[in-house]
Amino acid sequence: MRKLQSQGVHHITLVGAGRQTSIDFWEGVLGMPFIFEQPNLDKASESHLYFDPGDGRLITVFTDESRTPVKRRTPTDIGCVHHIAFSVSRVTFLQAVARLDERGIKHSGVKDRGFMDSIYFEDPLGLLIELASYRFEPPAGFTHADVLMEAHKIRVARGDYNIAELHLADAIQALVERSRETLSENRAAKNPY
Repeated sequence: MRKLQSQGVHHITLVGAGRQTSIDFWEGVLGMPFIFEQPNLDKASESHLYFDPGDGRLITVFTDESRTPVKRRTPTDIGCVHHIAFSVSRVTFLQAVARLDERGIKHSGVKDRGFMDSIYFEDPLGLLIELASYRFEPPAGFTHADVLMEAHKIRVARGDYNIAELHLADAIQALVERSRETLSENRAAKNPY
């Protein structure tokens, strides 16, 4: 047996209501450019809208003008999507509460996740959306996932409950030390004062 190796999320497709509701939310609230539209090739009564979430990948929505938004939380049964998280820069995150408030969008407020901060709110169709902002930048040549995996190993070795900023800083240092050579004989922390 061989795996079918994934190389990233290609797209996520959601079931929407009318076309304008999707455009107003995905582009008008979250700033995702509406990049193209075509018929749903499997169901002629639906249109298929494509949005760029900021990394060149796609969020797509099947729309149908005969459907109207249902103002209730989408199901969270086993096998259902609980929420979709979108990355935002720190400066955007720091303004998210005010920008949601000015639209009258009910939200969770800022939630401390140890390695990131999050804000949760529902889209007009009841899907839970998370705006997430990492508290760190990975060192050159590494990804956020690389840092998080290293931080997890450090956290577990120390018996700590969850990843915190200390684990992230130590993980970044460990990744740099393993990947960058030095001419120094002793690379340990020092106090030159």
